[in-house]
Amino acid sequence: MADPELSICFVTYKVKDLLRDCLNSLQANPPCLPYEVIITDNNSQDGTLEMLAQDYPAVRVIANSENRGYTAPMNQALRAGTGRYLMQLNPDTLILPGLFQALVEFMESHPQAGICTPKVLNRDGTLQMQCRRSAARPWDALTYLTGLSRLFPNDPRFGGYLMSYKGEDETHLVEAVSGSCMLIRREVVEQIGYLDEAMFAYQEDTDFCFRARQADWEIYFLPTARIIHFGGEGGSKVDLPRSVIEWHRSYYLYYRKNLARDYFFLLNWLFYLLIGVKFAVAYLSIPFRQKKYVGSPKP
Repeated sequence: MADPELSICFVTYKVKDLLRDCLNSLQANPPCLPYEVIITDNNSQDGTLEMLAQDYPAVRVIANSENRGYTAPMNQALRAGTGRYLMQLNPDTLILPGLFQALVEFMESHPQAGICTPKVLNRDGTLQMQCRRSAARPWDALTYLTGLSRLFPNDPRFGGYLMSYKGEDETHLVEAVSGSCMLIRREVVEQIGYLDEAMFAYQEDTDFCFRARQADWEIYFLPTARIIHFGGEGGSKVDLPRSVIEWHRSYYLYYRKNLARDYFFLLNWLFYLLIGVKFAVAYLSIPFRQKKYVGSPKP
């Protein structure tokens, strides 16, 4: 068997059925080059490990004894991968025909592309806007949180965070992409390192993209490649209070690490205060939520 050229990496926590569906879609739409699948499981105790051993014996499994979040377990899988391309993939996804061929061919023809993401679809076939976004600087974050981006989606001044002013069928450069499906050239991690494990979960993808761009790698949104992402399943649904805490903590860490130096300290303090207020509102509203997940609503 040829050595893997693509390493597809998952982190799982109590998503056995979704993972099975994803792996079945992978088998139905396999990559166009030799590949391996590596799964880090966070002590799911829901039959995931038994299912993998019985039905997918070729999958490489790293079994943690506790829930270590997302970032550190994903690094475990990425470090175990031997391919010249590394893919982060969520288990609550379904692979659509042509995904891998489109992504790999694009990367092969664009040597400066370090990261590429497909057009990520909600379950109803609409674009999952969070799959392509800006670096979440204060103005972009404020226009998104205040709803200005929804009022003026086609204006770059207000639609910057989710890049809604860009056509969803247009291949283009972006500042950041979602870790739900991210193809990474190995040279990128060799140059900038792996995900920042100070972030238990969330924002690690934005931080990784920020560092990649600082190292002069390009990041692309490629709509000819498509995948379905259900979103809000697994860890963020199983332990919503912890997820709300970690989302806001990670955004604070990301901002302080990458963006704060570009702004006057009083603006930074104000922004930290706003993050705190947003956290308080999100945490106190947990009992009243109909959709039990962190992040923006999805159909």
